[in-house]
Amino acid sequence: MKSILKNIMLCGALIVTVNCFGAEPQIGMQAYTFRNLTFFETVDKARELGIGYLEAYPGQKLGGDLEGKFGHDLSPDAREKIREKLRSAGVTLVSYGVVNAGGEQDWRKIFDFAKDMKLQWITTEPPVDKLPMLDKLAVEYGIPLALHNHATPSTYADPEKTRAALEPLSLSVGVCADTGHYGRSGFEPAKALALLKGRIITLHLADINQFTKSGRDVPFGSGVGNMAAVLAELRRQGFKGIPLIEYEHMSPKLTEEVAACVAFLRQADAHPEQLAKSIVIPPGNTDKVSDVWANGRGKDSQKWEFVTEDLFKPDLSNADFAPGSWVFEKGILSAKGGGELWTQESYGDFILNLDFRCEEKTNSGVFLRCSDTKDWLHNTIEVQILQGDSKDGTPSREVCGSIFDVLAPQNKKEIKPGQWYHYTIIAKGSEIRVMLDGQETTKINLDEWTEPHKNPDGSKNKFNKAYKDMARKGRIGLQYHGNPIEFRNLTIEKL
Repeated sequence: MKSILKNIMLCGALIVTVNCFGAEPQIGMQAYTFRNLTFFETVDKARELGIGYLEAYPGQKLGGDLEGKFGHDLSPDAREKIREKLRSAGVTLVSYGVVNAGGEQDWRKIFDFAKDMKLQWITTEPPVDKLPMLDKLAVEYGIPLALHNHATPSTYADPEKTRAALEPLSLSVGVCADTGHYGRSGFEPAKALALLKGRIITLHLADINQFTKSGRDVPFGSGVGNMAAVLAELRRQGFKGIPLIEYEHMSPKLTEEVAACVAFLRQADAHPEQLAKSIVIPPGNTDKVSDVWANGRGKDSQKWEFVTEDLFKPDLSNADFAPGSWVFEKGILSAKGGGELWTQESYGDFILNLDFRCEEKTNSGVFLRCSDTKDWLHNTIEVQILQGDSKDGTPSREVCGSIFDVLAPQNKKEIKPGQWYHYTIIAKGSEIRVMLDGQETTKINLDEWTEPHKNPDGSKNKFNKAYKDMARKGRIGLQYHGNPIEFRNLTIEKL
């Protein structure tokens, strides 16, 4: 998938972003982003994009075999079917909004719904005179309220007035800070967040193309919203919540542009060494003028693209494999027997994204930086794929999400046959990080593995080479281990 983002070098103002979260960012999305789809289809879209958290909004068509629209009056049967859909997709519903109601009894119905669905907060935009009553309910139910800001003349468009409205209330009432609408209202988003320190529950993250009421959403880092400053401010505050991407512009390339926003946050998180400078340079960008003019690229004024490349061509002409052992049909790459599939190109630092689907007893893996495809066992790093989980007796260092026989995942997830799951794998220098359906499962520093056949905790592994000595650049491979395995949406960004 090619990114629509351009490499833009501005003198003294490189378009960048930073890691505001410190640890692996928990990336969510407001379902309104895909309001042209049903709720069920939006859940699938979140999974496809590697987004693990979702905020629902009232009025979206449900989809699946359910009639009607999403709302807090859903029947018990509809709620259970929604829960099952979310469970099967590996997506967590964290909130509901922007929703409003009249009196206390109507609000209790919303809180009862949030409690039943195990939501973490409710996003709302009520009149200020209702805040004391809502504060009381938020405390009673143990479910925070996040005050949302639409653009002027919204009640909460001005962050100073919002702060004043919050002063007499408990910390059960905070804000859902919409960075796009702050810009549309003439406020610098980062400065607005600074005014609201200590009261930010979540955000609707957006970057816009101009600071006017008609400013439209653009991929993170390509607009005027200064996402670097936004994320730096959140990091300074120690924000630990779940930010929500909200893309209100119904672009003809909507999925691609939202994917660019996700990639931008991931890329930011992959560069902790630049956090002290409050910048992370996206792939293909540069902060050195000499690089812009290198190799004659300054001979014309055209901007050049960086791309999220397809890992394999549809005809597999850039892959090495035994004839007939792998087939790419209708976007799905399937193992048919006969060994592994390897890229012809070698990769060093990268962000790899892919979906995989297992069948009963599937055992497979993703090989990273392989330096010898004939003796791959001792010359590659394997991110494990395995149908099932540790409950079936599988050793923890062999379950899905592990670095095979080296490091067990910190978060285990049962892999069910027939369901698609999403991997994001970031390799940079000695560090490799693995995300499964948007949640970090494994983070490893190869330099800590100093001996062959031995892990830092003293346990033994199979490998004749210490992991610190594994090649830092090599081929990427997919394993066939005697059981059916399928992949799709395989893309890579070089760092």
